This record gives sequence, structure tokens and C-alpha cells, in this order.
Amino acid sequence: MVLADPTSSESSNFSSLPTIAAIATPLGRGGVGVIRLSGTRAYSIACMLTGKLEFKPRMASFCRFYQADGTVIDEGLVLYFKGPHSFTGEDVIELQGHGGMILQNQLLARVFELGAKQAGAGEFSYRAFDNDKLDLVQAEAIADAIDATSAAAASSAIRSLSGEFSKKINQLLEQLIHLRLHVEAAIDFPDEEDVDFLSDGVIQSKLEQTQEKIQQVLATAKQGQLLRDGIHVVLAGRPNAGKSSLLNRLAGQERAIVTDVAGTTRDTLQETVVLNGLTLHLTDTAGLRETQDTVERIGIERARTAITQADILLMVYDVTRDLEEQITPLQLAEQLFDELPEAKRLLIIANKSDLINADDSQKVTSNAHLEMSNQSYEQVNVSCETGAGIDDLIETLCAKVGFHPPENSLIARTRHLDALRRTAEYLAEAHEQLTVFKAGELVAESLRQAQHSLGEITGEFSADDLLGKIFGSFCIGK
Repeated sequence: MVLADPTSSESSNFSSLPTIAAIATPLGRGGVGVIRLSGTRAYSIACMLTGKLEFKPRMASFCRFYQADGTVIDEGLVLYFKGPHSFTGEDVIELQGHGGMILQNQLLARVFELGAKQAGAGEFSYRAFDNDKLDLVQAEAIADAIDATSAAAASSAIRSLSGEFSKKINQLLEQLIHLRLHVEAAIDFPDEEDVDFLSDGVIQSKLEQTQEKIQQVLATAKQGQLLRDGIHVVLAGRPNAGKSSLLNRLAGQERAIVTDVAGTTRDTLQETVVLNGLTLHLTDTAGLRETQDTVERIGIERARTAITQADILLMVYDVTRDLEEQITPLQLAEQLFDELPEAKRLLIIANKSDLINADDSQKVTSNAHLEMSNQSYEQVNVSCETGAGIDDLIETLCAKVGFHPPENSLIARTRHLDALRRTAEYLAEAHEQLTVFKAGELVAESLRQAQHSLGEITGEFSADDLLGKIFGSFCIGK
């Protein structure tokens, strides 16, 4: 059987957007491989590809997929989702064949012959956004669900995809719009019934309620960002302090080589682990010391670069060695890092605490809270050999970054936090203009800016370049 070739007879029915296609499953050997099409020609391409004249919406049809000369490429299922009742809002076809790079690429090439174009990264999701099938937060949640590194992050992303985060933002937008209406009315009708709307307390009360709600959502978003992105933790210290042993303990496997030879670690080593729901991007580094070894010096330079980029710096030291040298942990930190890091970035790890006697143990314990330069530093005593203190270390890390997500946490990105913070700042400005200066026009302008920044989250106000960056980070089949 030779199928009809698609030509210009249907070109008059083309929309301004081409029909796009892409492989929606990972390339490689597998039971099933899916190719997705979206656009005005998706349905006709499926008909020409299979020789069928009709597909019923939302029903699976078993078909063979043919080349132009009638030879069979593969066989499988065709699913038809008629627009606007589809993911993108357009006609969508899914071709479910056998998984495998050769078969999938042959089938995709035939789809291109029939008139489809290669989808760009995130183009399916962008069309769904453009057709009001989902907002920007939901679109981002698709990528976040795919890239989730923990069960908590995945479930949070799915909640955002279902619209929970968007609902919170839209409720805030409603409050802001309602507040703006009150302020605009106070400006336009200042003498109405001899009531000074800017001074009667109603607008101030509503504004303060909105500010409180913004702070609640911002707190939730901070937890969501930690769930999505995790934190970058760098292990640093002198050679043979136990940095690599600690990495292995946290990773739950022998990822780093551990020996008694100083300078064993010559380069940075990365490992990602999930502990208590928090994703840690761990970096083990070369021991910091003066050396003439060219390779080791390069490793130490890379270690210092990693240290400057860390969210949290774990300074690991050997308590047995440092008790002998009578050096305090903070003095050691100053020596190693040239200057003492901020307390919010530094966590001191006293390793080999199982090897010291009771009197020395009391001295180490007394260092658990160290003061210097009006900053309070924390220390956790551990034994990488026995595992003692590791649970305390994990709990301290979570507390240090403020990670305590509720069960209904929602995934969030840096841009969401930025928009929420700017919104809070504009509301603070509005509050000051209202309560201090009684300047209605300036209150209205601050509220307008607050609404604009908040609307960026769901895409109500978004620059084209921002959309390009967001959807460009998606995989091709999405």
C-alpha cells in the first residue's frame, strides 16, 4: 500500500503556527517510545501515516505506521486529543510505538516528511501557556516535577502543577486589586459623605492584611525553593581531617578515596544526596595547606574557588590533632580561609570525637557555640568512623538554612522569591505613604507596582525574553 503524499492541497488550512513534533520519551532501548504532535495538521498527519480515515478523540487505536512507499516502520497505538481539550489547546496526536533509537528516529523523520516541524525546547508547554491551558507557575512545575531530586520535591511540584501555588498568588492579586479600587476611590471622591477614606483605617487595615499574607506566601516559597534547588555544601579543612570520610558517611557509600596519606584528595568531588528531604549538593575538596606538589596546588586552588561559592561551608577538623596544638576552631578557620567566614555560612565539624577522653570531650563540647566578632558560630561533634553525631549534623544543617517544609509545601523558583520580595517592598512603601505622608497618589502607584511584580509570577506580566529563558530550559518533548 502506497500512502498519499501530503501536498499543497491542505496548505490553505494551515494556521500561522506550524504543527510541531518531538520524541516525548527518553531515547534508548525501552518497551514504549512516544512521539507527540501538536497543531492544525497533527490529525491529518496521523491519518496519512497510518492509512486510517478517522480517529475518535480520547480513544486508543492500534495502527501500523508506514513509509511513503508503503513499507511498515513500526506498529503501536495512536491517541487523538482534539483541541481545545488537550494539553496544548491544539489538536494533539501521540504515537506510541516500540522504544528504540532507530525506530523512533525513523518514525519522527516520516512525521517531518508529512509536514510537521521539530519542536523547540519547551514548545509544547509554551503553547499550552499561550492558549491559557496553564499559567507560568504551572508550566515551570512541569519541568520541576521531571527534575525533582526527592519525593518531597516531586510532590510539591505536582501540587504547583495542579494550581495550588497559582491559587495563592491569584488570591493575593484579588486583594491587591480590591485595595487599589479603595485607594483610587479615595483619590477620585475625597469629599464623598465627608469621610476621609485615607484616614478612616479601612485601607490601612486591608493593606496590613495583604502584607501579612505576602509574608506567609514568601515563607512557603522559601521552603519550596530549598526543595527544588537544595543547597551547595562544601567540605573544607586541613589534610586528613576527615572530609572525604564525612562525604562518604553522608552519601551512604564509598564515593571518595580515604587513606592515611595526607593530600589523597587532589581535586573537587561532587555528590548529590537527599537528607531529611533536603537536597545537598556536596563538594569534597583538597586539604588546605602549603605544598610544592604542582597537582595538589591546582586542587587547592579549585578548593578555594568552591569555598567562595558555597551556600554552607563545613570546616572539618581533627579534634585529636588540634587539641594537641592548642588551637581553637575559629583560629583555625581564620588561618585556613584567610578571614573568618560569616556565621550563617560556616558550620564547624569536630571529627574523631570518639578518640578523645572524657576531659578533652568536655573541652570540645564547650566549643559547641563559639563567639567572635559579635557572631555566634555552631559546632557539631561527630565521628566519621562510628557515625556518631551525623544525625545531629543533618538536623543542624536543616535548621541553619531554615528548612522545615510543611506537608503541603509548594515548589518555587528564585524568580518567584524575587517577585514576592519586590511585592512586599512596594507594599511597605504604600504603607509608609499612607500612614506617614497621607499621599493617596503615591499609595496608588506603589500598589500598582506591587500588582505588576506579583503578576510576573503567573505570567500576567512577563517580558518575552523571560518566557524564552523559562521554556528554553525544558526538554524537547515538553
